[in-house]
Amino acid sequence: MAASYNDRMVTAIVLVNAERSRIPETAAELANVTHVKEVYSVTGDWDIVAVLRLPSYDDLDDVVTGELRKVEGITRTTTMLAFRTYAPALLDQGFGVGLHED
Repeated sequence: MAASYNDRMVTAIVLVNAERSRIPETAAELANVTHVKEVYSVTGDWDIVAVLRLPSYDDLDDVVTGELRKVEGITRTTTMLAFRTYAPALLDQGFGVGLHED
């Protein structure tokens, strides 16, 4: 199967802890950062997850250590790089685990 343009993009997932009183504002500000494509408030040890799609690895430093550092309310981040994408049908199956129709 031929690679598409999106297959050449770098995908990074940034886990964010934010000041409790600023989670909605911090998430909204993150959504406006260059190359941030999706932002989610989540349960668990992290408050926000941001999905970045970047043209190159060089852009990662500009966004994560440059632009994210300026977002008010962020107290901690961890960045993960995605190295493989799976077919959408497989992803749908994974998210459907534990959900049953009667």
